[in-house]
Amino acid sequence: VYAWRLLLAKEGIIAWVLGKLGLTGLLDAALLTPGIGGPSLSSSYIGMFIVFVYMWLPFMILPLAAALERVPASLLQASADLGARPGQTFRNVVLPLALPGLAAGSIFTFSLTLGDYIIPSVVGAPGYFIGMMVYQQQGTAGNLPLAAAFSVVPVSLNKKYLMLAKRLGAFDAL
Repeated sequence: VYAWRLLLAKEGIIAWVLGKLGLTGLLDAALLTPGIGGPSLSSSYIGMFIVFVYMWLPFMILPLAAALERVPASLLQASADLGARPGQTFRNVVLPLALPGLAAGSIFTFSLTLGDYIIPSVVGAPGYFIGMMVYQQQGTAGNLPLAAAFSVVPVSLNKKYLMLAKRLGAFDAL
């Protein structure tokens, strides 16, 4: 995470590469966008999003790859034999069979992102996230009841997300 702070800095390698490609204006426009921008990528929500994607991408890829490996090749061949185009095969055959892996990966990444306090404290815009508030209240302030109260929010959000995924049938093939 500290390496990303250096990579995303105003004089970092990403700004340098974008400058060599002539995209400095695009970077400046993105950083001037209210709500997501900041003085540099290392202190903006855009930079924090990049680091979150980098850190939690394996937790999304592994369940999705396992789900895609379970798609029988005979179904893909049958879809092609019936005249389906690749986009139709993906929408009607591959995506419904890969939905459990997609749901599992999104649950992993959503849960990890919601409770993370290190990435927002090192990279990103100043402000408090739920994980940071829980850490600060139970660690520095020693206010365990308030930390427990803040912990209810991510637990309830995860519960609602799991209930929605179950209702959509994401766990039927597991």
